[in-house]
This record gives sequence, structure tokens and C-alpha cells, in this order.
Amino acid sequence: MNKFIYAIFIVFNVSLLQAQVIEKELTEAEKILKAQVADTLDGWKTGGLFGANLSQASFTNWSAGGENSIAVNSLMSVFANYKKGKSSWDNTLLLAYGILKQGGAGTRKTDDKIDFMSKYGYKASDRWFYAGLVNFKTQFYEGYNYPDDSTKISNFLAPAYGLIALGMDYKPHSNFTLFLSPFTARVTIVNDQSLADIGAFGVTAAEQDDFGVLTKKGENFRAEYGAYVRMMYKKEIMENINLETRIDFFTNYSDEPTHVDVNWEVLLSFKVNKFISATLSTQLIYDHDTKLALDRNGDGINEGSGPRTQFKEILGIGLSYKF
Repeated sequence: MNKFIYAIFIVFNVSLLQAQVIEKELTEAEKILKAQVADTLDGWKTGGLFGANLSQASFTNWSAGGENSIAVNSLMSVFANYKKGKSSWDNTLLLAYGILKQGGAGTRKTDDKIDFMSKYGYKASDRWFYAGLVNFKTQFYEGYNYPDDSTKISNFLAPAYGLIALGMDYKPHSNFTLFLSPFTARVTIVNDQSLADIGAFGVTAAEQDDFGVLTKKGENFRAEYGAYVRMMYKKEIMENINLETRIDFFTNYSDEPTHVDVNWEVLLSFKVNKFISATLSTQLIYDHDTKLALDRNGDGINEGSGPRTQFKEILGIGLSYKF
């Protein structure tokens, strides 16, 4: 009798163990299946992030000194992606604007960006798509060479960059894409004649006679044809910490193709709760056609101009909403 009970006990425990193993395998299989189904669902997928950061400082009879200041920065990043069968259509829009008022100085711009991208792809294999891409970039408002607030150096549609590219898109998973295009047309628009006349952003400058009389206005457009590469990656790298980065490379076939233009953007979002978060954004630009003042010996006097690496960083803490 004891042997019989012992045998039943062993069989029961073995069966229980097998059931737990099977249940675990089924759970893992369900997770994989759900991920596959979610990745292959047709239709629209939309979302985005909106953030507004405010900082303020006030001093009254403060012995250590200081200037009253107020700064506001806002950012909105949205996407709308569509998938049906072998076709996919990805759209993103990034808007940013920031202002600063410090002391007796006038209001100054600290951030200004409009960036729209639309990409269509048709599946060629498991991870590769035939693809076409359209990209448009500009800014909202005038920019000045601070602290000189009388010298305008940029404006709405001055510059603006339009790009059309045909190539292949590599998508190993939903977090990463690599777009390669050997057939790309890029146009630079300078829709401010005062900037076009001085040849800003690579357009042909105005011409004058020997007496300084204008004989030909500066051109408002510059077309280039070359190769283009764009990489995008986004992921929740830790709980409540999201990373989104994109980097573009462009080279002009007909004009010094060894000079590669670079635009690299990074956005880190740190979520505190549903409405409070911190954002850190950086942007690195190298454009061989954008000439900036050069102080070669560090004496404070500009000896000339030329292409330079541009870098911008903005850290903000404030209201945010992810949808």
C-alpha cells in the first residue's frame, strides 16, 4: 500500500512538473506569436511626443549679482505610419521652437526647426524594401548673429532644404531603418533676397559692376545631385528612458564628392510621470556649402569664412505628453 501511494506521489509530481514546463513553453510561444502578429498588422499606427519647458530667474537687491531671465522651449515629434501587405508608408514631423529673454537684451531665439519626412516602401525581401523618400527642412522665424541683433543670418525658407531620393530601405525590425540612395536630388532654397545676394548657404551671390551697382541678383535656389544615406533608431533603452536618433549623409556627385554633408540628431526623453519629463536634444551639422566666420589665431578678429562643424544642445525639464 505504501509503495502504491509512493508511486502515485511520484507520478503526480512528474505530471505537475511536465505541466509547468508545457505551460511555460506555451506562454513563451504565445508571446512570440503576439509579437509576430503585432508586427504584421495592417493599417495606421500613429503617435508622438509634445514637451514644453520653462525656466525663470528673478533677482532683487541680490548682492552676488545676476540678471532676470525667462526661457521657454517647446518640441513636438509626431509620426503616422501605414502598412498594407507589402507596402509601407512612414511619415514623421518634428517641430521645435525656443526663446530667451535675459536682462535688458531683447528676446532671442534658442531653437527653431521644421523637419518633415515621408518614405514609401515596397517589400523586396524579408528585410529589404524598394523605397522613395521626401524630406523638407526649414525654420519658423528670423535668426541673428547674436549678440549682434541687427545682422540677419537666416529666415523662414532661408534656408530650406528639399530632398527626393530613390533607393533601398533596410528594416531588420521596427526600431531601426537604413535608407540607401544612389539617386538623390537636393535643392537649397534661400527665399530672402538679402541673404541670397551675399551667397548664403551655397547659392550664387549677386553680381556688381566696378561702381558697386547691382547688375544681377543673387540666386534663390541651388540644385545638387548625389548619394544619400539615412539611419534612424528608436528604443526604450531603460524603463521610462527613450532614445531616438537619426543621421543623414549626402554627397554631391558633380561638386567635390569627397565632401560629405552630415546632419545627426539625438533626442533623449526621461519620463518622471505622465506629465512631467526631461528631454535632452543634440544636433551636429557639417555642410560644406555653409560658410561661417573663422578666427584662425584666436585674437577675436575673423580673418575669413569657411565650413565648420556646428553643434547644438538643449536640456529641458517641464511638461510632456506622449500619445
